[in-house]
Amino acid sequence: MTQQEIYILLPYAILAGGSMFTLLLGAFAPGFGVRRLIYLSAAIALAAAGGSAFIYSPGTAGVIFVSDGFSRIFTVLASLSAALTLLISVGYVGRRPLGEEEFPALVLFAAFGMSLLASSTNLLGIFLGLECMSLALYIMLASNKADPRSGESGLKYLIIGAVSTGFFAYGIAMIYYESGTLSVAEAMAALSRGGGLSPVGMVGWGMLLVGLGFKTSLFPFHLWAPDVYEGGPSPVVAFLSTASKATVLAAFIRLALASGTGWDTLTPALWVICAFTMAFGNIAALTQNNIKRVLAYSSIAQMGYVLLALIAAPKTGPVPAIFYLVVYILMDLGAFGVVASFSGKDGELGDIDTLRGLGFRHPFRSFALAACFISLAGLPPTAGFIGKFGIFFASLKAGYVYLSVIGIITAIISMYYYLRVVVYLYMRSEKEDEARAIPVKPKAIPLEDPAGAFALAVSVALIIYLGILPGGLLDLLTSLVGSGAS
Repeated sequence: MTQQEIYILLPYAILAGGSMFTLLLGAFAPGFGVRRLIYLSAAIALAAAGGSAFIYSPGTAGVIFVSDGFSRIFTVLASLSAALTLLISVGYVGRRPLGEEEFPALVLFAAFGMSLLASSTNLLGIFLGLECMSLALYIMLASNKADPRSGESGLKYLIIGAVSTGFFAYGIAMIYYESGTLSVAEAMAALSRGGGLSPVGMVGWGMLLVGLGFKTSLFPFHLWAPDVYEGGPSPVVAFLSTASKATVLAAFIRLALASGTGWDTLTPALWVICAFTMAFGNIAALTQNNIKRVLAYSSIAQMGYVLLALIAAPKTGPVPAIFYLVVYILMDLGAFGVVASFSGKDGELGDIDTLRGLGFRHPFRSFALAACFISLAGLPPTAGFIGKFGIFFASLKAGYVYLSVIGIITAIISMYYYLRVVVYLYMRSEKEDEARAIPVKPKAIPLEDPAGAFALAVSVALIIYLGILPGGLLDLLTSLVGSGAS
């Protein structure tokens, strides 16, 4: 192995080695404590992010993985998301069990799979990264043995994951049959050599879309999301909702940019999927009362907006999609972080009614939740506004006018259920509801945990900063990926 390959593989080695070290440390030193293991794992994730950001050697490791600006972005994102997820779980594990040493070890292993997924230029490498990530998430979702809904959540995601894996593997087989190679660039070029996709290429791409659609909860492959989000432990769902979807979409972006003229053949189908994903996610969220189900349907809709940018990426570049994924990770991690901090021994934070008046009794966490929801709604001066503006601008520039109009209309619709949460936090008191004879079951809110508060502060600060001064990140992304990913 050359020195260059060592530098390329260093972040992945830190994550994989750190996962194994954490698991063995917890097994052989049971007195170390789960909270110390979580802090240690968060430090390992930060080390992996630093290794990817600052120890850079462009090139390839074997024939599967590449080190370029695109892979560095998503390796850093996966590692930082893992660190923030671990921090918001420090207080949570004291109230609701998530296992012992296996939880932080699985978070690191999932981040390892996510990094491989985003860094692979080979269909086999994408598949391996996808499975490393998914296997860890299956276990983590079902980790709360005391809560039957956690087991149900893990089982449902396992079944859906197995189905999507089958579709994805079959799609890879069809593409390999048609192209004779597993290299993303060579395979996509071979499929579109005649100016459009061949029948076998269409079948292969269709299978890939089904597999990717399940993992990112695109319509009509979204049905698992509300139940899994509601039943799963909040820190795990936060990781599932953000980093896992972002890195799957990173692989999708690589495939899109390498597809050439074949992408035009896929665009009509993607157009329909995107329109229905944005519309269904936002409309279905209007009738939800459970905060985690609201976030589930919100996540579906947000993936529709990213798909809108992805459709336009071959013409306008991937920067709008990547910028929005960065912002989306901050928004959803922050929102689920507050949900986790508000969840007590008696259960997860439930109906939106339980938020009533918390803005005055728990000002910091309520402000963080309000900031995340305002950003998800796409209102200034938050990063969500800049992200949505960039997406709609890119799609209009690429010529997708009608799809952009649908996106704008659904974004306006979404403001109702996002701002509804803010209303409940600040504008409805329990006395007013008692006067209206509305029954309110009081819920004990746990104390604020310092580690979780730090993670929330980082998320909210970046949401506001990127909403006011987005130029630095946009320039960085442009310099790293330019007009496409290799």
